[in-house]
Amino acid sequence: MADQPSYIQLRYDDHGAKGRVARVTIANARKLNTMSTSLMEEFTATFAELARDDTLLAVVLTGEGEKAFVGGANIDEMAGLDEHKARAFITRVHGCCNAVRQVPVPVIARINGYTLGAGLELAAACDLRIAVDSAVFGMPEVKLGIPSVVEAALLPGLIGWGRTRQILLLGENFSAAEAADWGFVEKLVPAADLDAAVDAWLHSLVECGPVSIRLQKKLIRDWEDLPLRAAVAAGIDSFATAWKGEEPRRMMDGFLKAREERRKAK
Repeated sequence: MADQPSYIQLRYDDHGAKGRVARVTIANARKLNTMSTSLMEEFTATFAELARDDTLLAVVLTGEGEKAFVGGANIDEMAGLDEHKARAFITRVHGCCNAVRQVPVPVIARINGYTLGAGLELAAACDLRIAVDSAVFGMPEVKLGIPSVVEAALLPGLIGWGRTRQILLLGENFSAAEAADWGFVEKLVPAADLDAAVDAWLHSLVECGPVSIRLQKKLIRDWEDLPLRAAVAAGIDSFATAWKGEEPRRMMDGFLKAREERRKAK
């Protein structure tokens, strides 16, 4: 029996003592990087491994090739589902999105093309999104006889209830310019500038305190689920937790010394 193909490519950028950045590529370009059961199982296993990596600073998630980030869930597989299998399948889709959200460091979606259905949900699960200006987005599930579910629930917080209803109920694609205007994508660039723009964000992340970045991501995730008073209380706890280690003192000392050197140089 032939070995099963690997759908997930993982490589690391080393940043010395600071740690490393993981670059994850969904490698199914022949099918627009659509998500099958075997691909999703490999995806969640990869992100579970990343979640345990104490040296990790950030993750960049993208799709293979130049046509698609993720073109959605695999329709050939979905066409053969029944009610029981459908529940298992969509739970795997949620598992992929949740695995991204559970990684304790920022995940950047490097959006290089079509981002549809489950692909849009996966992008929504990331912390930051940067896209080529030719990318196409959409949630076409209702045109296939099914609702948009799982991490589509993140959309109102990103683009508001009105836009969410528009894209989920009409099932129509929307442009990269619209995605940026609505607030789904934080940055839009020409294809030739995509990697440089991602690297600029990574540079900013690597310059930050790694402990504080992890605390900040956790706090942002907590805020999504908490009422206002509890969210504020969680922030106070997070601030106090930061001072259990040396990172605030070390980084503030560095800031103060650099400021003093600038004053002396004037």
